[in-house]
Amino acid sequence: MPLITSDYRSPWLVSNGYVQSILPTLIRTLPDQHLQRERIATDDGDFLDLDWSRCGSETLVIVSHGLEGHSRRPYVLGTLREANRRGWDGLGWNFRSCGGDMNLLPRMYHSGATDDLHRVVQHALLQGYRRIHLVGYSMGGNLSLVYAGREAHLLPQEVKSVAAFSVPCDLQGSAWQLAKWQNRVFMWKFLKDLQEKMEVKARMFPQLVSAEGFADIKNFKQFDDRYTAPLHGFADAEDYWHQSGSIRYLEQIKIPALLVNADNDPFLSDSCYPREFAAASDHFTLEIPASGGHVGFILRTPDQTYWMEQRAADFISLNNAEADMAEAQQRLVNCE
Repeated sequence: MPLITSDYRSPWLVSNGYVQSILPTLIRTLPDQHLQRERIATDDGDFLDLDWSRCGSETLVIVSHGLEGHSRRPYVLGTLREANRRGWDGLGWNFRSCGGDMNLLPRMYHSGATDDLHRVVQHALLQGYRRIHLVGYSMGGNLSLVYAGREAHLLPQEVKSVAAFSVPCDLQGSAWQLAKWQNRVFMWKFLKDLQEKMEVKARMFPQLVSAEGFADIKNFKQFDDRYTAPLHGFADAEDYWHQSGSIRYLEQIKIPALLVNADNDPFLSDSCYPREFAAASDHFTLEIPASGGHVGFILRTPDQTYWMEQRAADFISLNNAEADMAEAQQRLVNCE
């Protein structure tokens, strides 16, 4: 499936990429969908917090949030709501340290921590789901694509598709894009939130982590060199970016995959738009709306439904229909 033309059109007053990226965090509020919280153990002695929004379906949509996000972000809640409207169960999960309680180990989360996503998928399968679809935003989108590609050999057959939005699939390119002067507000906010967590980690593990001099960190290169890489087994920031960026694993994805990156996303470098690969792929679709910002894609609707949630659900519906057809054909073969 090639690079396709997008039907998204932003409201003319909010067509600017920076406005679309910031405005939803300021004005959008959604109910929590009567979420049911569940805590599951990881194989290494830690835990993950999951939020379920069930409606009795055999199809489940698993939503992965972005950097320093959580499962109660409006874009996660909006995706769970849209899933329920289509008749599917929804699950928003929290990366380690993101669910409201600090995790137990020195490690936290990162863009390539597919072991945690795999743990969530395995737990979901124990509930009896026949079809699972992955939806991810920003870092969560990168993680979902890495999981579908690098870990394709581990992917259960019940996982039918992956849809990812506003994805920094080239982590190095995106890191330097965010380090630019015009993105200093975003960079400052990320580092402020991360500093609070590293101060907690320093109190928990003073032999391994120090928060002294954190104020000198100005970009992700410095943060990943000092914290992400050593805490998660990488040599340095460049090694982490190389091993964890989904751009290098796209060709290994064997299930239907959708990547939607707005052309005016202030977080993304040119290398985050794999046009040539999409044009030559049979199963990977790249959609580049002219506007949308970073996890924006605002629509003017009474119930605050945003386009990206509808787009994800449409993609899932298409793949559910194709799965129905494939199963029907297999039943016919079995009856011959």
